Amino acid sequence: MDDVRERFQNLHEFLKVARFKLNRNNWDYIVGGTETETTLARNRQSLDCIAFKPRVLRNVQNVDCSTELYGRKIRLPVLIAPVGGLQQFWEGGVATVAQAAGEFGVPMMQSSATEPPIEEVAKRAPDAFKIFQLYVRGDDKYVDDFYNRSQAAGFAPQFCFTVDLAHYSRRERDVVKRHDRIANRSATEHHNLAGLDWSTIERFQKRFPKAEIIIKGIQTAEDAQIAIDSGIKGIYVTNHGGRALDHARGAMEILPEVVAVVKGRVPVIIDGAFYRGTDVLKAIALGASAVGIGRLYCYALAAAGRPGIVRMLELLEDEMRRDLGLMGCDSVRKLDKSYVCPAMPVRAADVFSAYHLGDYKHEPY
Repeated sequence: MDDVRERFQNLHEFLKVARFKLNRNNWDYIVGGTETETTLARNRQSLDCIAFKPRVLRNVQNVDCSTELYGRKIRLPVLIAPVGGLQQFWEGGVATVAQAAGEFGVPMMQSSATEPPIEEVAKRAPDAFKIFQLYVRGDDKYVDDFYNRSQAAGFAPQFCFTVDLAHYSRRERDVVKRHDRIANRSATEHHNLAGLDWSTIERFQKRFPKAEIIIKGIQTAEDAQIAIDSGIKGIYVTNHGGRALDHARGAMEILPEVVAVVKGRVPVIIDGAFYRGTDVLKAIALGASAVGIGRLYCYALAAAGRPGIVRMLELLEDEMRRDLGLMGCDSVRKLDKSYVCPAMPVRAADVFSAYHLGDYKHEPY
C-alpha cells in the first residue's frame, strides 16, 4: 500500500496507468457514452456550472467528512456505484471492489451484470456495506432469486432496481470497431428489460415487504413523486453515466427538482461525472445523501486493484477535507445550498475535463 501511495498522489494519475493497462475495448467501455456523448458531457457541465460561496472566520481545525446512509456511518458521503463487467479490469472483479470499499469504510453497490457472483463477494468481503443492484432480465422467479440470494449472503436490506435501460443504447465507440458487447444477450433478456414497469415493483413489494427498494434511473420530479407515493425507500438520480439516452439533462440539473419532491423522506443518491472532492461537496450541498463514484474507481481498479481503490478514496477524502475547510465548513453534514450558486463553466466539458493535467484521448495503442 505504501508503494501505491507513493505512485498515486493525484486522482488523474490513475487514468494514465489504466489507459496503458487496458485494451482499447475495455478503455472505451469505461470512458464512452451513447451516440454523440452529449449526455456524458452534460453531466460534467452541470457540475462545472456550480460555484462555491465560501464563508470565512470560522473554526475549521477539525473537519469531518463522515455521514450516515440508511442508519450506518460511512467515512465519506460516497457510494461505489454498480458497474458491469468489472472482472475485465482486475482479477477478482467486484469482490476486489467490495474488499476495498469495506476496508476504507464506504458502501458499494454490486451490479447483477458483473462477476463473481453474490456468494463469492460476500465470502471475500463479509463486513462491507453491500447493496445489490438488479437488471431485470428474467421473470418474477429470476427477480426473487436474486433478492433471496443477496439476503442469504448478508447484503443490506436495501435492494436496487435499475430502470433507465429499457433498450440497449448505441455505444458508437464499440460500433465503429464492430465490437458487440451484447451479442450473447437473448431476445428474452431484451424483452424483460423493455417490459419493466411499476407493476413489477408493486409485485416485488408485496412479495418482500421488508425489502427497502431503491429505484436507480430517476431523472424527473414526476417519477420521483411516483416513487415516493409508492413507498420506495431510495431515489437514485442518474442518466446511466451518459450511456443510455443521448441528449438527456446532466445529473446535477436534475438533482434540485428531485430533492424538492423527496423533502428528506428517503435518501437521494446521485451519480454522473463525479471525479473530484469538490464535485461530491456540490451534490451534498444541493441535497444529495450520497454520491455514486463510477468511472473513477474503474480507473483505480484497472491501475492498481484493491489498493488502488483505497488510495483513490484517500485522495478523494483529502480533497474534500481541504475544500470543506476552505469553504468555512467543519462537517459535510452542515453543507446546504447557501454554499453554492450558479456560475459559468471555464472549459469545455467531456469525460476527461475534470483532470486538465494530461491528454488521455490521443495516446496510441
